[in-house]
Amino acid sequence: MPTVPTTNFTVRLDSKLKQDAETLFNDLGMTLSGAVNVFLRQAVRVQGIPFEIRKEQPNATTLAAMKEAIALANDPKAKTYSSVAEMMRDIEK
Repeated sequence: MPTVPTTNFTVRLDSKLKQDAETLFNDLGMTLSGAVNVFLRQAVRVQGIPFEIRKEQPNATTLAAMKEAIALANDPKAKTYSSVAEMMRDIEK
């Protein structure tokens, strides 16, 4: 089988990310270089990033809780506590 010409490719990345990725790919039986090759081949095959890239959006329940927390934080009439113990006593009533 004929050999395919290769070239070097340099990428800067966080040291911890590199270490974690190398550990993961080693567990999967491949090198970091091999994993990058898989990614690039898949990107060329699908003509784009081979996975969905999106900004995480909180669900409706989380959004409602966030709005409630903001409203309470800005409400001068909202009950406040000076300690967790004080809050727990009030909850247990």
